[in-house]
Amino acid sequence: MRNLRTCCTPGRNKKILAVLFLAAVLVGGLSLCLGAEPVSLPRAVGAILSHQETVETRILAYVRLPRTCAGLLAGAALACAGAIIQGVLANPLAAPSTIGVNSGAGLAAAICCAINPGAVAAVPFAALAGAFFGAVLVLTVAERTGASRLTLVLAGVALSGMFGAGVDAVVTFVPEALNGYSDFRIGGLSGVSMGRLFPAFCLIFPGILIALTLHNELDVLSLGREQAQSLGLAAGRLRLVFLGLAAALAGAAVSFCGLLGFVGLVVPHMMRRLVGEESGSLLAASALGGGALLCGCDLVSRLVFAPYELPVGIVMSLLGGPFFIWLLLRRRGESHG
Repeated sequence: MRNLRTCCTPGRNKKILAVLFLAAVLVGGLSLCLGAEPVSLPRAVGAILSHQETVETRILAYVRLPRTCAGLLAGAALACAGAIIQGVLANPLAAPSTIGVNSGAGLAAAICCAINPGAVAAVPFAALAGAFFGAVLVLTVAERTGASRLTLVLAGVALSGMFGAGVDAVVTFVPEALNGYSDFRIGGLSGVSMGRLFPAFCLIFPGILIALTLHNELDVLSLGREQAQSLGLAAGRLRLVFLGLAAALAGAAVSFCGLLGFVGLVVPHMMRRLVGEESGSLLAASALGGGALLCGCDLVSRLVFAPYELPVGIVMSLLGGPFFIWLLLRRRGESHG
């Protein structure tokens, strides 16, 4: 991947990051105001400041604000996790949804909810453990069978199917383990509360900051394991550290948005074309772009068939499926070129 480095100056990247930040703020503002019941944001904020309880303030505080925060947070987490995984594995087809990370997190979250339905704060940490287990397992299987890019994806598909069957089994025996099970399997943001978001935020925000501080190491690791070791980097240990960060980000997002796919695949590729391959800019751009994209797709899913709405996972699949096919065809064309 690093032989495709795009030459982007730091000044240009800063402007792009500023535009992405403004886009995330704009989409977030629209998400707060628009929906089946439009909300006047200035009036709602004024009512909140004056301690008045109105229909608008209830919609804003209990429905729109948690959902908007969830979209921005999950998008940033999944996109960063995808950028990390693609860099560590030097595989443009890798993403949390394609190598078993999301499904491993989903299985662990389902088991946690089945054992102790009231332990909301523990779910993100259980999902982290499941995501890390899935990442390590698929990496081990791929390395033992050849470690090619296609082998890694195929192993991820197989393990995702197994983990998905595990989630189905948990819900079959403990139906109340996952309320809104269909939304969890597809991926959605409806019904999210600030209480569910806070434990995930405690994993996602530090995880992104740590990844940004280690961007130089990720750049070296992206050159390949052998070359990184020849430069004096403890490649094996750092590989596990970065997979752990990606697992924390993806697992925390899965704990409240379900098995949302393709964000971690599509966004890093889009941002790579804007800011190049340097990991610091790429991770920051992925966080901002991922939040804006997912929040925007959720807004579309609420408005297109209002007052009914689609789970945002359907919209992401409609976008991500064709992108993944295009990416496979593009890689095949390059290998024959």
